[in-house]
Amino acid sequence: MGIGSGIFLIAIGAILTFALRANVWWVDLRAVGWVFILAGLAVLLTTLWFWQDRRKRARTLIVEENRLSHPTAMMPPPPDPPPPTAPPS
Repeated sequence: MGIGSGIFLIAIGAILTFALRANVWWVDLRAVGWVFILAGLAVLLTTLWFWQDRRKRARTLIVEENRLSHPTAMMPPPPDPPPPTAPPS
């Protein structure tokens, strides 16, 4: 159920409560209409509450942190290697 079904229940309840003037001996249409209206409101509020909860979870930021084995400060470059020597002849 969602927003559409909640609005549908409210509309059916409003029709039964305010617009329909039938006289049925075995059911009170006004009471049934009010039950539908309240059920539709409950569905709407529940759906909006779940959507609000989902929005809060969607904004959760997950940060992955990698720690390197060497320090992050600037290190001096390694010294130059010694120049190659001539092989003995």
